[in-house]
Amino acid sequence: MRVIDFTDAKCRHCYKCVRHCMVKAISVKNSQAHIMEDHCIHCGKCMEICPQNAKTFSSDMGRVKRYLKKGEKLVISIAPSYVGVLEFDRPGQVVDALLKLGFAEVRETAEGAAMVTEEYKRLIREKQMPNIITTCCPSVNDLIEKYYPECAPFMAPVVSPMVAHGRYIKKLYGEDTKVVFLGPCIAKKQEAEGDERVAGAIDAILTFEELAEWLEEEHINIHECEEKPMGNPDPMINRLYPVGGGVVQSVITGEEADTYQKVFVDGLENCMEMLECIRKGELQNCFIEANVCEGGCAKGPASARWNTSYVKAKVRIAKEVAHEAMRNLPGMSTEEMKKEFRDRSLQEEMPSEEQIREILKSTGKFSAKDELNCGACGYSTCREKAIAVYQGKAELEMCMPHALTQAESMSNVVLDTTPNMIYVVDGELRIRECNRKGQELLGVGRKEALERYIFEFMDAEDIEETLRTREPVRNKKIRLEHEGLTVEESIVYIENLDSVLVIFRDITREEKIKEQHYNLKLETMEMAQKVIDKQMMVAQEIAGLLGETTAETKVTLTKLRDSVLNEEE
Repeated sequence: MRVIDFTDAKCRHCYKCVRHCMVKAISVKNSQAHIMEDHCIHCGKCMEICPQNAKTFSSDMGRVKRYLKKGEKLVISIAPSYVGVLEFDRPGQVVDALLKLGFAEVRETAEGAAMVTEEYKRLIREKQMPNIITTCCPSVNDLIEKYYPECAPFMAPVVSPMVAHGRYIKKLYGEDTKVVFLGPCIAKKQEAEGDERVAGAIDAILTFEELAEWLEEEHINIHECEEKPMGNPDPMINRLYPVGGGVVQSVITGEEADTYQKVFVDGLENCMEMLECIRKGELQNCFIEANVCEGGCAKGPASARWNTSYVKAKVRIAKEVAHEAMRNLPGMSTEEMKKEFRDRSLQEEMPSEEQIREILKSTGKFSAKDELNCGACGYSTCREKAIAVYQGKAELEMCMPHALTQAESMSNVVLDTTPNMIYVVDGELRIRECNRKGQELLGVGRKEALERYIFEFMDAEDIEETLRTREPVRNKKIRLEHEGLTVEESIVYIENLDSVLVIFRDITREEKIKEQHYNLKLETMEMAQKVIDKQMMVAQEIAGLLGETTAETKVTLTKLRDSVLNEEE
């Protein structure tokens, strides 16, 4: 089951989620991030930090509404963190709002926490475990089973308060009752629906964010609701479970205080550090409350919409808590509360040293000094990233310095191979950049060119005009007399730099060819005129000769005619 993932449309070349994922459960393929479900511990950190809001969350809202439409009996188990997250005047107003949505009963998950507390107390009294790690946080449970399996024997073999409560509600109201958990945790969904060891305890998960949207959709204002009681007895101190140290305060009391040393750890990095200490044998005889979310569940990833202050939430929750043990505990056996944890570590193929070196070489890292270990790709070191590439989790293109070097290299190739002369000139007419052909035109090197002004080398009237008006100059033919060049000038204003891009395209040869063509045309015309004039003279001479011979012929023929006539007479 895939609880969270990223949308293809928005996720591109960011890698922020990879950088913030402590267990590197995110793969990148074709520049798109994806959650690796078997690696993920469902802490929700990637959802919180995604700058493009590109995450998707598998919602049970539709399922809950279908249950209601079919007339199913729904009981909601609400996490005690609601006190520090939701806005209300009196806690009972939240109960009324949920009843208006159609739930048959509203009960506090802290009721399940009270059952878990008793199981933890039993483990402490038995003194059979060298260390006891609480198993309320499903993300911590996944972290240990997948990445620190050596620490699994120290995990309390007890279900989470949510699962305990779900089982109790079904026991109380009947197995046909649908139990919906409401809280700020994403990992609870994976626990409820993806862990076969606790299957059937919870039928659907809703987050506080989803509740807010549903209430708005139904036009239910919590502040306008009546105050109604929860369906369960007061769970007392067990309401402290969602704040850091709350489990320890609930469990370690009286005789338990002298048996194990109290430790509470929150935040994924701190949890990993704690597990490393246990793995090395540096912690002994400790009862350890572990939460992946900093500050505990009160700052869960599905409560981020309100930007809840942890301190504010903790104060509000503590204010509503009676610091006493719950009386008349629900009847649940140790077997009903049991959950065995195991090694679920991932076996991944590792590349050889030669394969790592080959991958590093493909991103321009030929020696150790080339390995910048900048972390831009999301991995702490270049070697880690190379291993991830080998395992299909990462792509070569994720190396930002290499990509930038390639881009700069291509840009420099383009600029230095173009026959055009290119300059960037700022508002003071100082040369800020120029390519190789531009340097040749100025007759100085790049370093010297960047210390001088464009007007020292040429007329800068058009450049000044563009800086003033921001109107571009396009393909204007000008003559650079000093250089003996005819160029086509283009000038474009660069808004964010308050500078101009100046491009001179050398058209000297083209102009010479045009001039040669023009001169050739003139010579051809002159030659044609001479031929025409000569033909006219010849025509006139021919005409004159023809005229003389015609006259002589006429005289001769006339004489012949007259002679013939005279003979006849």
